[in-house]
Amino acid sequence: MSAPGPARQPHRLGSGGHIDRSRTLSFRFDGCSLTGHPGDTLASALLANGVRLVARSFKYHRPRGIQGEGAEDPSGLVALGRGDRHEPNTRATLTTLTDGLVARSQNRWPSLRWDAAALTAVASAFMPAGFYYKTFITPPQVWPLAGPILRRMAGMGRSPTAPDPDRYEHRTAHCDVLVVGAGPAGLMAAQAAARCGARVILADERAWMGGCLLKEKTRLDGRPGTAWVADALEELASRDDRVTLLPATTVTGQHDHGFWLAADRIYDRPDAPAAGEGPRQRLWHIRATQTVLATGAIERPLVFAGNDRAGVMLAGAARAFVNQYGVTPGRRAVVFTSHDEGYRTVFDLRGAGIEVVAVVDPRPEVRGPLPDRARAVGVRVLDGHVIGDTRGHPTRGLEGVALHRYHDGGMVPVGEWIEADLLAMSGGWSPTLHLHAQTGARPVWDDDLLAFRPDPWRMPPWMAGGCAGTRGLDAVLRQGLEAGRNAVEAAGLRLTGAPPPVPAIDRDEPSEVGEGTPQAPLWAVPKPAMAGGKRFVDIQDDVTAEDIALAHQEGFATVEHLKRYTALGMGTDQGKTSNVNGLALLAEARGEPIPMVGTTTFRVPYTPITMGALAGESVGPRFAPVRRSPMHEAQAEAGAVFQTVGPWLRPRYFPRDGETLAEAVRREVLATRANVGMVDVSFLGKIDIQGPDAAEFLNRVYINGWKSLPVGRVRYGLMLREDGMALDDGTCARLAEDHVAMTTTTANAGRVMAHLEHALQVHWPDLDVRLVSTTDAWAAVAIAGPKSRQLLDLVTDLDVSNEALPFMGLTVGPVCGLPARVFRISFSGELAYEINVPAGYGDALWRRLTQAGAALGLVPYGSEALGVMRIEKGHVAGAELDGRTTPHDLGLGRMVSTKKSFIGKRLLQRPALQDPDRPALVGLVPEDGRTAIPAGSQLIATEHAAEAVPIPMLGHVSSACSGPSVGHPVALGFLKGGLARWEGQTVVAAYPLKGTQVRARVVPPHFHDPDGSRQNA
Repeated sequence: MSAPGPARQPHRLGSGGHIDRSRTLSFRFDGCSLTGHPGDTLASALLANGVRLVARSFKYHRPRGIQGEGAEDPSGLVALGRGDRHEPNTRATLTTLTDGLVARSQNRWPSLRWDAAALTAVASAFMPAGFYYKTFITPPQVWPLAGPILRRMAGMGRSPTAPDPDRYEHRTAHCDVLVVGAGPAGLMAAQAAARCGARVILADERAWMGGCLLKEKTRLDGRPGTAWVADALEELASRDDRVTLLPATTVTGQHDHGFWLAADRIYDRPDAPAAGEGPRQRLWHIRATQTVLATGAIERPLVFAGNDRAGVMLAGAARAFVNQYGVTPGRRAVVFTSHDEGYRTVFDLRGAGIEVVAVVDPRPEVRGPLPDRARAVGVRVLDGHVIGDTRGHPTRGLEGVALHRYHDGGMVPVGEWIEADLLAMSGGWSPTLHLHAQTGARPVWDDDLLAFRPDPWRMPPWMAGGCAGTRGLDAVLRQGLEAGRNAVEAAGLRLTGAPPPVPAIDRDEPSEVGEGTPQAPLWAVPKPAMAGGKRFVDIQDDVTAEDIALAHQEGFATVEHLKRYTALGMGTDQGKTSNVNGLALLAEARGEPIPMVGTTTFRVPYTPITMGALAGESVGPRFAPVRRSPMHEAQAEAGAVFQTVGPWLRPRYFPRDGETLAEAVRREVLATRANVGMVDVSFLGKIDIQGPDAAEFLNRVYINGWKSLPVGRVRYGLMLREDGMALDDGTCARLAEDHVAMTTTTANAGRVMAHLEHALQVHWPDLDVRLVSTTDAWAAVAIAGPKSRQLLDLVTDLDVSNEALPFMGLTVGPVCGLPARVFRISFSGELAYEINVPAGYGDALWRRLTQAGAALGLVPYGSEALGVMRIEKGHVAGAELDGRTTPHDLGLGRMVSTKKSFIGKRLLQRPALQDPDRPALVGLVPEDGRTAIPAGSQLIATEHAAEAVPIPMLGHVSSACSGPSVGHPVALGFLKGGLARWEGQTVVAAYPLKGTQVRARVVPPHFHDPDGSRQNA
């Protein structure tokens, strides 16, 4: 129906409910201006304004109204906000009404009232469960055409494309007792724990804590139940140093060792900040010593023809809208229930002025306090009857129900239609098992509840209330008290302080369930021959009772297969209202009891979480924070062009006078090889290793020996993964007998640290060794070139002569007046030194070296020139250490020790890794002396160069550069058989993506200074 004007709320009661009628809030739904009050949810405000149609279903695009009043509601999904604040698939029942809120229906076109995709209902007979698998599978050309259309029709909301302007955050908390659910059981548990001095977190998915006490006309200790709730919350709030209250916070997942995730919808709280102020949502990471689950129970719908019309609602939801929100969800009601508790709805609806025409009950000769009371007040009780069909307008909702006599599973038409615009139904209550079952615990079937419940023998000890299968408010309160005190004791705390008193229940109707006729196991009302409506089991995903029967007929007879074939329980509600009915119908089709069928897997999250909450503050620059060298400012002043390499912002090159990248790199390389160059190597991973067993530890993680390394010397090493493949290479400097400084490649710094820690903690916990990452603790500069010793002599009194500090040696002392470690290491193939100073001195070191080296022609160079010089020298690096190479492939086979064991040795000895025909490292030069060899090229034999693909591949090019030092392009690559087979021969480097082929001669990989005379000068 059309939405009324902003001043009208035709379905709002004049009094009652927990809303503030003194204030009016304006909001918009599908462009219509409406009003509500503080205390409303979007769902209650829509119903108060007479808006019954709010959404369209997933598959058939059928009109849908509000069916539940909380997280269980399968149909009231809307999109909130607009523009870059658009949030799809949000439950109207959990969305707190705020002034200026904008909501829209979704999954419809062009409008909610007139949805073109609803025409699919005409062809629904040809669209049973799984029809898309069978209809569009052949010919194969059909699916690429049909797939996008089906996805467009079946999708729910549309994700926004603009960046979200709101802020989200994560928070970590620890507590002694986490209480999930703030209903009567949860409040009692939290009070009991708090009075013992425990640190307590109480979380509830609703904005207003109190659970069923807000929705029912219950009196405790002679006062309304809401007054007891207010007192309990006031007591807990007064202990704010030990108690944290989290309203509008859904605990979505249970993980190992007491770790829980909770999504806090801050903007849904009663005291929510204005839009744009503070975080919109917060994801809590809670570590709890003990937990009390008090998550309640979920009411089940009944399955009958036409049960999806707007106006068909869960009985508990109808009571909640009346009692908590002061809203009449209809004018003329029928109650359809299979158990006595459903009769409570009769009295609450009548108290709100709603005419209750009849109670339809499938049980014959129903007797008990509640049914008898209903008869006494003049309500027509039709026991032994069911509703076989409904009728109504597609957009206006329910207008009437068809009555049938019911006996032993069969139906006889009565021929009577009852006019009604509200049908309140109840098929019983199912414990909310989700958080309990996320650990893999299997629930058990309870014949009294007609539902799955936690296994009483394997149930976590601290579950209370409806989620534990407990019925009756008095028992729920007592169980909550007991669970809270037991949790405190299990957390290792003393039971101090007086426990909170259990309030006395004062209600007109009986408090205990089961005093009347037992509940009837009515899983689906048989469909009358003339009924026009479908019997929906899953309202959101349009799964019918007939779909379940078809799935069984076609062999999808296990619960997991049924779920995926029909989409039962796969929507945003994850089958909260549909699963038990669906499993019961599957069991009936299989001819087995329901426990034999079992349940589907309960997975995290319990309800959907926004992507923003999952990301928190890790967005934009915070998603991958950029790390800068201590010399960054000085390098920027020198004109460096930076590039992101992993997490680091590194200088790529230092252009002068408008130089291109190639020109600058050529100049930097030639100047370094002729005079002296300086490069920042702070980005290398650094790990400090200390302990008496440090050398033994290195011996076990590297392929070469380390026990003989003397103090004051450096050694190159290669470490393997457990599968025998190269993990990383680097150097280790022995500073003392029990102290080693290790370097790793930039890319593998974190991976190597994790590898070493795992080895110490898991493989060799007996070794007395300690590790710490010191990458950020040291700034490092490498100076290279024939004049590097001259430069060092200008800035230090240390003896850096070849005799005092030979290649792969180290010394410690002041450099440029700064405390430093000096290593004689060369990555460029030149005479070179690496200077390490504490990170705080990095900028001063760079500037002082720059000043002192000006007379020697010092040039700074970046990562491009560094890479060119290492390729010219033939050093392997990232492109060669790609996780697929062994020491033999890299030409480092002679390093592999045969006298000791090390990680990866056993699997390195596999025949396939020892095969001499494996691709091994070679050098490549273009045959014409000038054509560049692209990195990534495939290496093929010359005789195959002109053949059509596929062509046998002999290897690939891993790294390449222009080779300014040697006067022609050079490359490193891997060829089957390596130099032993190909040296001096010609191969073709083919690059299919660009259609190029370069003839290249195979040579040893050391192009520059192959005998090492320059680095050893």
